[in-house]
Amino acid sequence: MNGEASERDVLVVTGVRTPFVRAHTWFRSLGAVELGRFVLREAIERAEIDPGALDEVVAGNVANPPDAANVARVIALEAKVPPHVPAFTVSRNCASGLECIVEAAHRIRAGEADLVAAVAVESMSRIPFFFAEEAQDIWTDMGRAKTLAARATAALRLRPRHFKPVPGLQVGLTDPVSGLNMGQTAEVLAREFAVSREEQDAFALRSHQRAAAAWAEGRMQAEVVPVPLPPAFARFADFDNGIRKDQTLQALSRLPPVFDRRYGTVTAGNASQITDGAVALVLASRRRARDLGLRALGRVRSWGFAGCDPARMGLGPVLATPIALKRAGLGLEDMDRIEINEAFAAQVLAVFRAFESRRFCETHLGRAPLGRLDPERVNVNGGAIALGHPVGASGARLVLTLLQELARSGLHFGLATLCVGGGQGGAMVLEREEA
Repeated sequence: MNGEASERDVLVVTGVRTPFVRAHTWFRSLGAVELGRFVLREAIERAEIDPGALDEVVAGNVANPPDAANVARVIALEAKVPPHVPAFTVSRNCASGLECIVEAAHRIRAGEADLVAAVAVESMSRIPFFFAEEAQDIWTDMGRAKTLAARATAALRLRPRHFKPVPGLQVGLTDPVSGLNMGQTAEVLAREFAVSREEQDAFALRSHQRAAAAWAEGRMQAEVVPVPLPPAFARFADFDNGIRKDQTLQALSRLPPVFDRRYGTVTAGNASQITDGAVALVLASRRRARDLGLRALGRVRSWGFAGCDPARMGLGPVLATPIALKRAGLGLEDMDRIEINEAFAAQVLAVFRAFESRRFCETHLGRAPLGRLDPERVNVNGGAIALGHPVGASGARLVLTLLQELARSGLHFGLATLCVGGGQGGAMVLEREEA
C-alpha cells in the first residue's frame, strides 16, 4: 500500500446512495433487498458498464434479512446482474459498509478480480422482533404437537408476558460481552474524557448546520439518487430527512438523557439517528479502468482495522487510523479532509481528545500522540447525528462522501474512520485521482 501508481491500484469508479431517512418513515416498506437493488443498479448505470463484466458483488449488512440469506446474491440478481456473477455478504457491525469495500479491494489487488461492485445497506425499520426463549419453546411445542390435546396443553402454558416481543434492534445494539448498549459505551467515554453535555450539544448542532448547508449549497446532490416510494411510486425520497435545519442549542439542552437518566449526558439529540439507507460503489483495477475508458473518483490508498475494549468501542478510530496511515506512508497532517462516523457526539469528542493525548497514545499505541484533529477538516458536510446511521451502510457512506468532497474541493488525501460495536475500529485512506 504505497503511493506509486500500479496496474493493480484500486480505483473507485463511481458511487451513489439513497437518502438516509429516519426509520419507520419513507422506507418503512422497503427492505434491504429493495434499497440495495436500487443503488446497485444506479451505480452500474452511472459507471456505464455491462453488469455481466463484474467479477463479483460484495454486500455489507448487519441485520441480514431472514428471508434473504446471503443478501448480496439476492440484491445482485434483483438488480439484473447476470447469474454467472457471484456475490457474498460480509458483516463487521458498524464497519460492514467499509468491509465490503475492503473485500473488493483485496480481490483487485490480488489479481483475482478487476471490476467489483460493493453494496452497503441497512433497513433498520425492518429488523425483526423476537420472542423470549420461553415463549419460543411454547410455540414450538404447540407446532410439534401431534394431537389436539397436546396442542391445548402447550397453549395453556402461555401467559401475557409471552406475547411481548423483544425489538431486534435493541438486541443488536447491545454488546453481549460488556453487557452495555452502544449509548452506555458513549456514557463511559463522556465520563473518562470529561466531555460535557454542553460540548456534545454544540457538536450535534454543528452537524445539523453543516448538513443543512451542504444540501442548500448543492454539495450532496451528486451522491444521492431520489428513490420512488411505494405504493404508487409517484412520490420520491430525495433528501436526508433527519436533518433539522432549524435546530437550536436551547432545544437540544431540553432533551433528557436516554442511557443514564440520572447522571448521563447522551441524549437523542446528540446521538446518531436510527436510519434506513443504502450505498453502492463500483471499484476497478487501474488497468481495467483504463481499458474501459472509466474515469475514477479516487483511489483506495490503504486501510486498517483494530480491536479495543467493547465497553469503549467508540475509541476504535484512534487505534485503526495509525495502521491505515502507516500503510499509506502518510501522516495525519496530510489528511485534507476527514470523515468520522458520528455514532455519538461524546464518542467523537473523546476520539478528538485521544488523538492528542500523550497518555492514551503511549499506553495503547506505544507511540507519541497522533496529532490534532482540525474541526474545520472533519465532517465538513455534517455527519451521522444529522444524516443518520444505518449501521451496515455508514462505512461506505463515509467513503463516498469523502471522495465527493475531495473532488469538489480539489484536495488530495482523505481519511474515513469509524468505531465498531463489539470493540473495533476501521479506517481507510483515500486519494483523489487527477483528471
